[in-house]
Formats: sequence, C-alpha cells, structure tokens
Amino acid sequence: MKFLKTNFKDLVVIEKDTFHDSRGYFRELYLDKHFTKKFPFDVMSLSKKNVLRGLHLQTNNPQGKYLTVLRGEIFDVALDCRSDSKTFGQHFSIILSENNNTSIYIPEGFAHGFCSLSENTILHYKCTNYRNEKSEIGILWNDKDLKINWPIKSPIISKKDSNNLKFSELK
Repeated sequence: MKFLKTNFKDLVVIEKDTFHDSRGYFRELYLDKHFTKKFPFDVMSLSKKNVLRGLHLQTNNPQGKYLTVLRGEIFDVALDCRSDSKTFGQHFSIILSENNNTSIYIPEGFAHGFCSLSENTILHYKCTNYRNEKSEIGILWNDKDLKINWPIKSPIISKKDSNNLKFSELK
C-alpha cells in the first residue's frame, strides 16, 4: 500500500496492489496496522449510473471514512468543513474505481459525496463513528460557491439531498 498525502490535513489517498493470475485477482483492501483510528462501523452502497449522493456530514459524532470501490467507478468529493482549517470550504476530488484499486481516507469534519459513473457501483465505507441520524446534515452538491466540477449536469438525487443547505448556511 502506498499512502499519498494531499493538500488537506489528514486526507490521504491510498494506492493498493492487485495480484493477478489466471484465476482472477487478489487484493488487500485495508490493513489495521496502517491506521491509528478505529473503524467500528462498516457500510456499503449500491448506486446506478449517474446517481449522486451527498454532500453528507455529521455535526455530532463526526465520522472519518475509509472508502473503497468494490465494483464500478465513482467521482468522489470531500469538502473541508472544519472552520479552523486552512483549507476550509475547499474540496478534493478523485476518481475511485475497481480498476484503479485506489481508496481514500476522509477525516472527521469533511462533507462527502460521490457520483456513480457506471452501472451498479458498489462502494464500501469503513467509518470511525456510528451513524447518528439526528446530527446528519447535507450541503447542496451544486452550490455555485463550491465550484465542484461534477462530471454530469443532471444527476439522479434523493429528495433529501435536493433540500440540502448551501455551504454559506453551514453553522
């Protein structure tokens, strides 16, 4: 595994090896020895092509997330919502896919969202905290102030996500 630093404090891209042979391939997705954080909560999602989820954030019990695409490809976005951060209000984006076998660790205090670029994309999350429905908020995916260059203009989004806050409304 190769850990690549970004311009965002504690946000790390992880490039992993794939071992191919005539039967297929083998991958190590996560090694506990590389992290000081504990991940008590694992979830996964299945998304059709052009589904956009996010940008999601927990205000209480914030979650760090370790993300791996098991099938398909996504355009992934992490938005720094840490008011004391030098990168507050800036975002990081990356293509994660089954083919590139790259993961990302997004620390607590970031909003997260992604757009599925292929049919039946399966995304696996390891989270540093349990889901707390009462502290969930969302930021509009297409907030013009954020200048996120999403790869599609008319995504499939949930009713809940269509009512998310503008970044300027974040308290």
